[in-house]
Amino acid sequence: MRVKTDSRRQAILDTALALFREVGYERASMAAIAARVGGSKGTLYNYFKNKDDLFAAAMVGAMEEQGMAMLDLLDSGSDDVRVVLCRFGAAYVRFLSAPEHLSIVRTVVSEGANATLGAQLYELGPKRGAREMAGFVLRMQEQGKLRQGDPMIVGAHLRALLEAGIYEPQLFGAAPDYDIESAVALAVEAFLRAYGQDPAAANP
Repeated sequence: MRVKTDSRRQAILDTALALFREVGYERASMAAIAARVGGSKGTLYNYFKNKDDLFAAAMVGAMEEQGMAMLDLLDSGSDDVRVVLCRFGAAYVRFLSAPEHLSIVRTVVSEGANATLGAQLYELGPKRGAREMAGFVLRMQEQGKLRQGDPMIVGAHLRALLEAGIYEPQLFGAAPDYDIESAVALAVEAFLRAYGQDPAAANP
């Protein structure tokens, strides 16, 4: 019964995600989702307390599916900070550049007038990823490989460097300004020049 229940929940999430992408949050009703997945609205409310809850679960679930493998690269076990950051950075930028991810972000941003929902999605999605990155920064600081500083802020600086000229153009439907591989290498170099504990580590 547990497998069947989990399978049903996932089917609801997949169906809701597709409909939210097609028509947006406001126009996607619980009745329409129930009709498409096959069942009643009551079935949906057995799993999700309201449409906000379902929307958040669908969006975050999609982002998690794409992002967990990327975040795992921060726990690769390598002692070389540059190597870890370059591998993670390339995966991070490709994650941001994936059409599926861009579609999800545009869908979420289009519902920006709903401040409560937006805050919930930010907490469960981007902020959760930021905490994972801060955890990596803290581990590197404790090992003496990165300079001291608020791990959340240091992680935010890393993300900003990696995203520069790559992410924003694509959100607007334009091509990235730079080649991903060279942009990541320069971003990591700039980050290590700012935060690398050993000056030699900041030079190729």
